[in-house]
Amino acid sequence: MVAIKGRKSSNKNPPIFSHEFIIKNHGDIVSCVTMIFVTGLMVQATSPWAYMFIAIHHNVTSDIENPTIPMKYVIGWTDACAVFFYFLITIIMHAVFQEYIFDKISKRLHLSKVKLAKFNESSQLILFYVLSAIWGIDIIVREDLLLNITSLWKEYPAPLTFSSKLFFIGQLAYWLHCYPELYFQRIKKEDIPPRVVQATIGLLFTLAAYVFNFQQVGILLLVLHYMGDAMLHGARISHFISKKEKVTKMVFLVANTMYIFARIATFAITILVFLYGLSEIDSSFDYITGNYNNPIIQFSALSIIVVFQAYLSYVFITRQMKRARENAVPIPVTVKSKQKLKKKEGKKPIVSEDDDLPEVDQATKKNLRSRSSAKAK
Repeated sequence: MVAIKGRKSSNKNPPIFSHEFIIKNHGDIVSCVTMIFVTGLMVQATSPWAYMFIAIHHNVTSDIENPTIPMKYVIGWTDACAVFFYFLITIIMHAVFQEYIFDKISKRLHLSKVKLAKFNESSQLILFYVLSAIWGIDIIVREDLLLNITSLWKEYPAPLTFSSKLFFIGQLAYWLHCYPELYFQRIKKEDIPPRVVQATIGLLFTLAAYVFNFQQVGILLLVLHYMGDAMLHGARISHFISKKEKVTKMVFLVANTMYIFARIATFAITILVFLYGLSEIDSSFDYITGNYNNPIIQFSALSIIVVFQAYLSYVFITRQMKRARENAVPIPVTVKSKQKLKKKEGKKPIVSEDDDLPEVDQATKKNLRSRSSAKAK
């Protein structure tokens, strides 16, 4: 009877437009909103308006009829409309992966509330980091950004390919969707500030790289950052899933090594591009052509990135030192405590045979003993 009552109460639908209803059905609600944009493409009167949100704009390719020439883009104000549409798509994808994949996995693991919150956070982040890293690596290989690294400053400001522009729009959409997800995922109050700081930093860094036409450098730095963080979150998930301590230690060792490599490589690329490369070319500020290469922006970007990487390194080192102190076993203290326990156990109180008898029998037995000792004398 108890189980049947529990099932009935769980199947009750919350009132429409209540907080519980919105949280439970936010994926379906946002899907209906996106269908309005998609349906608008089919109607001739609303197709230009819907196309402004769904398509990628600001094409600067001179010969569109020639298929061999890849289409190039620049930034523009209509990119905000595209970011809003893909912001809705990101919320839907978040809900789909959470409901159909991560929730089913977490139920099998039987995690506590604290570990469940960390598991959901790491699962969503590692999915975003891995997909973004794969996408970014594909752009790096196709545009030859790593082997031909001098193109990062010699071709500045370079127009964007379709994949590069869509990459940044997706990045901005993801970091924006983190704010409503605090409400949809019922994040605790004490966990909200670090989530807000993380989303704000990711949004500001991505937006700055996009607006100031440092997209190629931004892709390299974002891929490095995502690879390092993806390994750390993967190590955290393996800590929840794996029951073997050796496997967990090995995964954390690989993740920590990758994280350190990402910090060092970010330092090197930032100094090479902003301190050496961009200073060699013409430093002329031109808003119309999108050239923001002047000493103020160069050293501002360099200092912000270096300070942020130094802060991440400091946090990482302090965290590792704290874990090392917690895992260290104070051997002398434990030996002393064991010796004290043995001494205490050895000094047991002497219990006489008379203690188990009642008080009257104990008195009579003492009198008999005194008489027998007197007779013996």
